Amino acid sequence: MNFPTEQRYSASHEWVRVEGNRATIGITDYAQDALGDIVYCELPDAGRELVAGKPFGVVESVKAAEDLYAPISGKVVEANMAVIDNPEVVNQSCYGDGWMLVVELSHPGELDGLMDADAYRVKCEAEHH
Repeated sequence: MNFPTEQRYSASHEWVRVEGNRATIGITDYAQDALGDIVYCELPDAGRELVAGKPFGVVESVKAAEDLYAPISGKVVEANMAVIDNPEVVNQSCYGDGWMLVVELSHPGELDGLMDADAYRVKCEAEHH
């Protein structure tokens, strides 16, 4: 499992990478591994306001369909059309080409409520056993 240290993590297995007042969001290595082969992603359009903790989309695999939860609040700047057209890219590169959204932060303080890589790794190990 891969837990990049420059990102923050939510309890629902989304990651956030912040640059200035924008954040890139995706699902974690743990999440894509648990889901298996991803076959469909539904993402919001640009302009939609995300609310931390609320669903913003759906990811479906051969095993299950899971809601995606916003780790932070903000306005969607861009959805990654590549994962809509080729959902398997999320399995191949969940922290790279398989990102899902770019969001303009509306409450940067929410980042303090997310886990760092070490805390997230501990959570995943606990869930796995």
